[in-house]
Amino acid sequence: MLHEPRFWSAVAFFLFFILFGAKLWRPLSAALDARAQKIRADLDEAARLRREAEQMLEDATREREAALAEAREMVEHSLQEAARIAAQARQDADDIARRREQMARDRIAAAERGAIREVREAAIDIAMQATQETLAGSLTADGDKTLIDNAISGLPSALSRRAA
Repeated sequence: MLHEPRFWSAVAFFLFFILFGAKLWRPLSAALDARAQKIRADLDEAARLRREAEQMLEDATREREAALAEAREMVEHSLQEAARIAAQARQDADDIARRREQMARDRIAAAERGAIREVREAAIDIAMQATQETLAGSLTADGDKTLIDNAISGLPSALSRRAA
């Protein structure tokens, strides 16, 4: 067994670890501990960042919901305002139509009054002309005098009837 290379390799291996194991183990475990500590710090940082991200997500969700509610309220208000404006426009249009209709009626009535006045004046002119022609053809000079005297004598009674 002492002449066997495997034996001596095993002995050398154990001696190497016994003599240098403590010196190698300390820096190796320190490096591993430092690496584990760095990983723990990174995990803690990641957890903190995750909590912050979740908080930011909740805040953004609340803000989005508030903005949606405000937008809905604005849309509803706009619809109500549009309905009010449309109703006011309908009312104004109806008022304008009524005023124009009344103006048209007034114009028609004025035109009717003017036409009636013109017809009366034309009728009076025609009646006067016919009367003149009839009287001129049927009365003589003595008949004119008698007619004028009768008209003058009946004038006070006609005026008194008209005044009453």
